[in-house]
Amino acid sequence: MAVTVEECLELQLLEVEMLHSMFPKKEEFSLDADAVPSIQRYLRNGDGALPPQLEYRIILDVGEAKVKVELQVLLPHMYPQVPPQLFARSDALHRQQQLQLNTHLASHISSLDSGDLCVCEAVQWVKDNSLPFLENSKASSECASGEVRVKEMLHRMWIYSHHIYRQELRKKIFDSAKKLNLTGFCLTGKPGVICVEGLRENCDEFWRVIRYPNWKHISCKHVENIETEGSIDNLRLFHSFEDLQFQAHGDYGLRNDYHMDLGQFLEFLKQHQSGYIFQILFGVEGKLSDN
Repeated sequence: MAVTVEECLELQLLEVEMLHSMFPKKEEFSLDADAVPSIQRYLRNGDGALPPQLEYRIILDVGEAKVKVELQVLLPHMYPQVPPQLFARSDALHRQQQLQLNTHLASHISSLDSGDLCVCEAVQWVKDNSLPFLENSKASSECASGEVRVKEMLHRMWIYSHHIYRQELRKKIFDSAKKLNLTGFCLTGKPGVICVEGLRENCDEFWRVIRYPNWKHISCKHVENIETEGSIDNLRLFHSFEDLQFQAHGDYGLRNDYHMDLGQFLEFLKQHQSGYIFQILFGVEGKLSDN
């Protein structure tokens, strides 16, 4: 018998309750105040749009030194029938160790029985298995001066939203991009498009920050990874984080129904060697006018 989304959401709330009892302090367990109530309202009403996906963070103390490791959790509506999105990070981990830690975590979660709640299991796995990666990270730091320079990876994310209008949201986008040394752009209006490029962990952090607690109608449409033995700065398509506000169709001012001129946007993309992304974002091939 097929499992319903309502049954999955009820299990998610049960697991959150268990995690709250395991991590009662506010600094240990971070969850948007309206996350659980929005799911409860949906379960009571039984109709209407689905609530935002449940998203939270858990801070773990690892080893005798109590190194902080953060586990970021995003639950699809059909979890636990489908796997959760998990990402472990720590300031004590270098990029490669963090990648290895998350690869092993994903492998462990995929080995568990489908349909079972597994965030608590992931928490325990991170506590039990992070220490070797932390020790390797420390050892690699101590001998880094004598090592050959490792290859760098440029990470580029193309993010689509139904619209981007609010000033506080735009401020969060630009502040986060600047803080994380990301280049790219934010296309304001309807539709809204964001591109960020830089180190992977910085792009992942940007994605987490702008979506937290929950931003409806947003998705990461495409991701690119480009490896280089030199600086990733040589691979960037953009040299800053730009604010794009093209002329809108019609005389709508700043009302929420104005559509950006996608012809101008396509021209901008082609000027930055990224015209290929237009079809990925909008599902149609872009064509410039003959004007």
